Amino acid sequence: MNLGLKGRRALITGGSKGIGLATARLFAAEGVDLCLVARDAGALADAAKSLRASGSTEISTLTADLSKASERERVCEAFPDVDVVVNNAGSIPLGSVDQVDDEAWQHGWDLKVHGYIDLTRRYLKVMHSRQRGVIVNVIGASGERLMDSYVAGSTGNTALMAFTRIVGSKSPAYGVRVVGVNPGLVASDRFAAVNDEIGDAPAPWFRIPFGRLATPEEIAASVVFLSSDRSSYTSGTIVTIDGGVTYQSEPA
Repeated sequence: MNLGLKGRRALITGGSKGIGLATARLFAAEGVDLCLVARDAGALADAAKSLRASGSTEISTLTADLSKASERERVCEAFPDVDVVVNNAGSIPLGSVDQVDDEAWQHGWDLKVHGYIDLTRRYLKVMHSRQRGVIVNVIGASGERLMDSYVAGSTGNTALMAFTRIVGSKSPAYGVRVVGVNPGLVASDRFAAVNDEIGDAPAPWFRIPFGRLATPEEIAASVVFLSSDRSSYTSGTIVTIDGGVTYQSEPA
């Protein structure tokens, strides 16, 4: 399927690994020029090198800590003219309400919740003025299946789901689409880090669909499709990609 994205420009936060890098690869295969943002300069350089080696699209990078408003402003100044924004950078700590301290909660939300909201608002102004553009928020299925062991993440993701639906319901008046993707468990560096943090904790009660985790490419494929004109009537919608886990019934 030709998605008609060739010649467009996409900004991807958290673009050096995992879902962000997989999304960059699929965009590049569609002929999209890329603006990648991440905190890890080394990983970002490696990602850009691999993308340049495998395609002919333009790759620009910027190292930035998106938990800071000044850094988000710097991103918008560096990449003011993009057709697609993929908000993907985020790392909210695990833990129950009595386990996550103020500093960890604040930092996690500054990066993901406030980061997504701020970048969306900044780019909406530009996109509204030119009557076109797409913003895709990669959120997380824990915003639907609320987890006491991930209280900061579930609460933050729920807020981002509401934000995406509200903004995406109004933005079509200006020719702009805002959508969300809720990944479930994905085989990525982030999952490996979480797994190490959990250690010997009891296995989850729910069944792992298809006997495996999702791949970053499976999430990325939906992000790229939603960014294209093939999905031109989609806005204010959250697409959950978790193999059905959210709606599994908990055993008695």
